[in-house]
Amino acid sequence: MCRQSSAVDLGEALMAQNEIETVDALLVGAGIMSATLAVLLKELDPGIKLEIVELQESGAIESSNPWNNAGTGHAGLCELNYTAEAADGSVDIKKAVNINTQFEVSKQFWAYLIAKGAFTSPREFINPIPHLSFVRGAKGVNFLKNRFAAMSKHHAFAEMEYSEDRATMTEWMPLMMANRPADEPIAATRVLGGTDVNFGALTSQLLGYLNKQTASEVKCNQKVTGLQRTANGWRVEIKDTQSGQAREVNARFVFLGAGGGALPLLQMSGIPESKGFGGFPVSGQWLRCDNQEVVKQHQAKVYSQAEVGAPPMSVPHLDTRVVDGKTSLLFGPYAGFSTKFLKHGSFLDLPLSVRPSNLGPMLAVARDNMDLTRYLIKEVMQSQEQRLDALRKFYPDAKTEDWRLEIAGQRVQIIKKDPKKGGILQFGTELVAAEDGSIAALLGASPGASVTVSIMLELIERCFAGKARDEWVGKLAEIFPAREKTLESDAELYRKVSEHSDQLLQLANKSSVAAASV
Repeated sequence: MCRQSSAVDLGEALMAQNEIETVDALLVGAGIMSATLAVLLKELDPGIKLEIVELQESGAIESSNPWNNAGTGHAGLCELNYTAEAADGSVDIKKAVNINTQFEVSKQFWAYLIAKGAFTSPREFINPIPHLSFVRGAKGVNFLKNRFAAMSKHHAFAEMEYSEDRATMTEWMPLMMANRPADEPIAATRVLGGTDVNFGALTSQLLGYLNKQTASEVKCNQKVTGLQRTANGWRVEIKDTQSGQAREVNARFVFLGAGGGALPLLQMSGIPESKGFGGFPVSGQWLRCDNQEVVKQHQAKVYSQAEVGAPPMSVPHLDTRVVDGKTSLLFGPYAGFSTKFLKHGSFLDLPLSVRPSNLGPMLAVARDNMDLTRYLIKEVMQSQEQRLDALRKFYPDAKTEDWRLEIAGQRVQIIKKDPKKGGILQFGTELVAAEDGSIAALLGASPGASVTVSIMLELIERCFAGKARDEWVGKLAEIFPAREKTLESDAELYRKVSEHSDQLLQLANKSSVAAASV
């Protein structure tokens, strides 16, 4: 994926140490965000000169790695935290619809690349897996029933099924129904058209395709040490972490897509738009099962409700995962805490991110989120048996020997100024861009990877506004037959576009393929 430095490269660098390379776009971080943006830009303008620089030895090592994220292919089908319940019992589905249509936009881009021959088999990164929601207790059942009533009226969720019948639920999720208390009120919804996405494999395919293009490079072991605004963009100082060689690159546009590492780089830029942002790092843990006798009994992603007082990121789910052709189960997440912004980062990341401009918002968030602090302490102090107790609410017969702890990646939740509270902790993603569009950064976490394409299209429309409205219009329409707002309102077009994407991504016969893939 990455071009590695060689003796010749270093020799050339020493000979040309007074020369500064110029690129149209420099993208920091070789994860799903930068890889997607880079390929999009090359499709829109094949002559654009761009470079991706990555701190690690290869791409997709941090949040894009399949074991560092849930990897669901978030489409709003089963995630109960995307459908808020009002005091009167009504359910707001707007966020779920928005996420669903954004995922459909992602599918359009991947299908376009498949049709073009840019990728190999789509089965290397996307597999059909049913998405289920599961609730326990009378209150949960009532909520799910109301949610189903609201969602099934929208064309994006027309295929959703609801059941309180135990025989039906046993067919849908046999692993979870065995030896479940007979008097426990339970209910579930199912959508056969869900997917499991390996964003690490997808990133590798994007980077591989990018490396075949002219005027594009992916370089690893590269640390950005300085950002300075110039008359025509940015001068970026970069150090090779293996050789120690320093270089400078003039870039007309810079994207900071380094996951948790994006915040310190954004602060380094000094742009006014960066003021007031802070980060709250949260680590994740999962229980993982590779015992195929257990795995073959669960062919679904099943989401439930978070415990009372727990944050949205703690929504428990039991997921079928397909990674490199092998199927496993993941259950979690279990939260942890580290002051690192990246899994391979430094414990000084959090304290070094504190600035006079964000100290107030960070202190306000600390004051107003003591429940989150208590939750994290409780999670960190859990034993393996306590984690298994949580799993047994999903899978009553879970055996200790079948499950092991998997340490996931770091998530840096956004802290931003708020005129009333001083600061708020935001769960989600936010695109921060300079007024002139010369630099942009992506902050935050879920559902980031699944809606990457929509986020990068927003970036292009903000930072390359003139071209997006003019010379790129035709190509954008070719790649994306329908965008989010149209997909939300036009049922016939939604079905047509989704079916086309499914056919190219080999998801067309979802129910039979899902069973065969596990």
